Amino acid sequence: MAQTAAKKPSRIQLRNRRRIMDAALEVFSQHGYRGATLDQIAEGAGMSKPNLIYYFDGKEAIHVALLNALMTEWLAPLQDMNPGGEPLDEILTYVRRKMEMSRLYPRESRLFANEILQGAPRMGPHLVSGLKPLFDEKAALIGRWMEDGRLAKSDPQQLILSIWAITQHYADFDAQIRALIPDEAAGWDAANAHVERIFRELLTAN
Repeated sequence: MAQTAAKKPSRIQLRNRRRIMDAALEVFSQHGYRGATLDQIAEGAGMSKPNLIYYFDGKEAIHVALLNALMTEWLAPLQDMNPGGEPLDEILTYVRRKMEMSRLYPRESRLFANEILQGAPRMGPHLVSGLKPLFDEKAALIGRWMEDGRLAKSDPQQLILSIWAITQHYADFDAQIRALIPDEAAGWDAANAHVERIFRELLTAN
């Protein structure tokens, strides 16, 4: 007998899962994995704890679902770096997209940072199977561009890590930045211009 196909979730079920994920993102980004509780997530989602458990087995299941979604979103700009494009434009476009993600998704960035600071207990395999091959592929591409004289030479791996370090600072330390530079709109304009200039000068230096 043919196996019955899995029933698709209803719109209400999808909506409730989104409510849980959004509430969990807020709780995890504020309290970290260890400090977060299902009660806090259920309260944030506006539902009972038993109702929440209907959708997710527990705190770890929610956390892993969030991290998986985040990895997909976070890696997209790097995946989109086009080998056939103009090298400097491709890298600066990547920098701009990372800055925009830091502006729009500070909670997601803190969620990922907290996971890494704990030693990546839940995301370790994904870092090896998903991030590492992409990182190696793009570092090799940038290295070829440098060898061909299309970019100033530097360490391609360290270049990517520097882009991550600088751009994600604006997400992970946004409370500090907002305290230091209260004019958010002007601050982001200045940040974008400054960060782009750093990498433009590095990659076009003689």
